[in-house]
Amino acid sequence: MDAKTGTQKQTGTITIGNKNWDFPIYKGTVGPDVIDIAKLYSETGMFTYDPGFTSTASCESKITYIDGDAGILLYRGYPIEQLAEHGDFLETCYLLLYGELPTAAQKADFDYRVTHHSMVHEQMMRFFQGFRRDAHPMAVMTGCMGALSAFYHDSTDITDPHQRMVASIRMIAKVPTLAAMAYKYSIGQPFVYPKNDLDYASNFLRMCFAVPAEEYKVNPVLARAMDRIFILHADHEQNASTSTVRLAGSSGANPFACIAAGCACLWGPAHGGANEAALNMLREIGTVDRIPEFVKRAKDPNDSFRLMGFGHRVYKNYDPRAKIMQKTCHEVLAELGIKDDPLLDVAMELEKVALRDEYFIEKKLYPNIDFYSGITLKAMGFPTTMFTVLFAVARTVGWIAQWKEMIEDPKQKIGRPRQLYTGATRRDYVPISRRK
Repeated sequence: MDAKTGTQKQTGTITIGNKNWDFPIYKGTVGPDVIDIAKLYSETGMFTYDPGFTSTASCESKITYIDGDAGILLYRGYPIEQLAEHGDFLETCYLLLYGELPTAAQKADFDYRVTHHSMVHEQMMRFFQGFRRDAHPMAVMTGCMGALSAFYHDSTDITDPHQRMVASIRMIAKVPTLAAMAYKYSIGQPFVYPKNDLDYASNFLRMCFAVPAEEYKVNPVLARAMDRIFILHADHEQNASTSTVRLAGSSGANPFACIAAGCACLWGPAHGGANEAALNMLREIGTVDRIPEFVKRAKDPNDSFRLMGFGHRVYKNYDPRAKIMQKTCHEVLAELGIKDDPLLDVAMELEKVALRDEYFIEKKLYPNIDFYSGITLKAMGFPTTMFTVLFAVARTVGWIAQWKEMIEDPKQKIGRPRQLYTGATRRDYVPISRRK
């Protein structure tokens, strides 16, 4: 038994030609068993071929568990439904970072430390002046996250546990401030400084929507919705951006650079940009009367059109986050009393169609979290260009927790995937005068 690699259950035999090799099979606390093929190349001279790493465990982790078939998402063993219903985002941050829910004293101390690190260095203001006014906020976020390492030299030594802790707190605290600044810059409004007497979500909403000319009062329903959105997006196991953070971190890069790498990966439309893509699809549909036309196109295998915001690569059941997000979405719409938005009318009608149409039910194409979060964020006043930025605010804690776990793992080594080479074999250089 190896405590760091789970319990060895048995061995598996790989047969190639007339030769056999035995490899250990390990059992985790939950989920599929894994075959340890670390010595596959040294023993057989072969690699595995797994595009997208969909059948490969790239690490051992104790943070997040997903059962896509059953529609289960656990943070440190706690169901996402319970955390979103009863906790708040900073409590979830503590759980992801330290492995247990905080006591009242621990939470008060953690909240205080995060709140009092929320300001960014004043010289960072100058960074924004270098971006075009119409720059995508996610481009600004990616650049500014990496730039933090130029301002906080006292927390970039990854071998020092205290510096790792300080860097973790700083990023959780400062990323909403940077996100709000990116938004304000994109709409030409002055930056709004954080306030220490507000909770995390309320502070963020104020930094985004307050203006110096008048007082801003945070709507508690919207603040609770924002907090839930942050909880639901805080971590999601070894997704593309998290794997990017771990890969960058495996080289020994400082934590700010690693999180910037995660931001860059998250920006892709197949990942963090999915809720933005869902809203763009609703715009393409345009009006409720056109929904049957687009549903028909979605069912046609010869049509390239796809309904964005439905189904999920991992979840083959209803996304547990979508259930919470659906409730939150309707709470926000009811609170704001939005009745004359054609886009939201299309979204609500499309939701009804998808939940009762046999094709969608059979294919398990349920509305996912991106569908509901996109509608909710639009109703709250965020432009679609900010959707992925908000995702990054939430996911920062997950990236940090995964990075921290990797750094503290004695077995971790620099990531180095192998390849199946199909290019030209060795050939000699030909002078340009002899080339045809």
